[in-house]
Amino acid sequence: MGGAGSVGGYGDHGIWRRRLASLRRLDWTLILVVFALSVVGALLVRSATFQLLTEQGKDPEAFFKRHLLNLVIGFVLGGVATVLDYRLLRAYVPILYVLACVGLVLVLTPVGSTINGSHSWIVIGGGFQIQPSEFAKVGLVVLLAMLLGEPRDGEVGPGRRDILLALGLAGIPAVLIMMQPDLGTTLVFCATVLGVLAVSGVRKRWLTGLVGGAALAAFSAWFFGLLKPYQLARFTAFIDPSADPRGAGYNAQQARIAVGSGGVTGKGLFQGEQTGGHFVPEQQTDFIFTVAGEELGFLGAAVIIILLGVVFWRGLRIATQAADFFGTLVATGVVCWMGFQTFENVGMTLGIMPITGLPLPFVSYGGSATFANMIALGLLQAVHVRRRAFD
Repeated sequence: MGGAGSVGGYGDHGIWRRRLASLRRLDWTLILVVFALSVVGALLVRSATFQLLTEQGKDPEAFFKRHLLNLVIGFVLGGVATVLDYRLLRAYVPILYVLACVGLVLVLTPVGSTINGSHSWIVIGGGFQIQPSEFAKVGLVVLLAMLLGEPRDGEVGPGRRDILLALGLAGIPAVLIMMQPDLGTTLVFCATVLGVLAVSGVRKRWLTGLVGGAALAAFSAWFFGLLKPYQLARFTAFIDPSADPRGAGYNAQQARIAVGSGGVTGKGLFQGEQTGGHFVPEQQTDFIFTVAGEELGFLGAAVIIILLGVVFWRGLRIATQAADFFGTLVATGVVCWMGFQTFENVGMTLGIMPITGLPLPFVSYGGSATFANMIALGLLQAVHVRRRAFD
């Protein structure tokens, strides 16, 4: 009996050793940085919503509590994505793609709801909504990796058929998102596609043609009036915010005032006058960076940008160490998606990019966005733990 117990003990010991080894394989720098961003974001969300909810006679901690719940669920989803073998995703990409498209179609039916001028949501009750376009970003990344990450025999990079198939399949959800209309997420799609194509090894003429085609499409959308009036107004306000300070230029102008008023060290957490006065709309989501600029100042805002930069650096590092090209493109897609979204979010706050309504990854309030971001984080970890050094 003693021998059997010893065998069982050694077996249990071996299991625990393997589990500890798996934990050591994780990119803990990436995890800790994302956790730090999430903590800072939660505090900024509380600051952005506390006074407003108090004035409305509601629970002043409502947004804060819900955001904490979203973060917990998000980290769980990220953990699940980490445990799964990302290489098995190839078999399920068609299913994920179809589900993403079905969700985007449902949004355009009476099932969908309009929030802040965009018909992008499905209300499920209990104060919760789902934004399918956020999950479509994850689907886009794995779709592109599958189609472009396995060159055919005799080909250095993806062939013409693979490229056209990738562009065609990526274009379907992009068009559905544009119909909502959600210009910001459509731009994220474009940036992700372009970045993954560049890394996949396509010839430069493809990239040049795509950039030229995108410029032509943008001009055509403006010339033929395909953009909504408020979207055109946002671009006009971006060029000259003072042209319509009470209308389209209001958000951009107030955002600059809020960020500039913080100075070097900021007014202190929960002490922002612009934040407390609700001069900037959607401070907990699209304009969360204005809260950071006013209350944490230049130094605090710079720390947030540096932490996000560390996320992208670790993502690129994971891409270069991936066990296969599929993993490289998955990591590349995640970095392109979040890198562009960060640049756009911070840029529109500072007045160097047009306002498009994109949240700041790992910082802004949100359910679907938080879940999608954490799943993407899990994909990065999944690629990292199975990198070449451990094969």
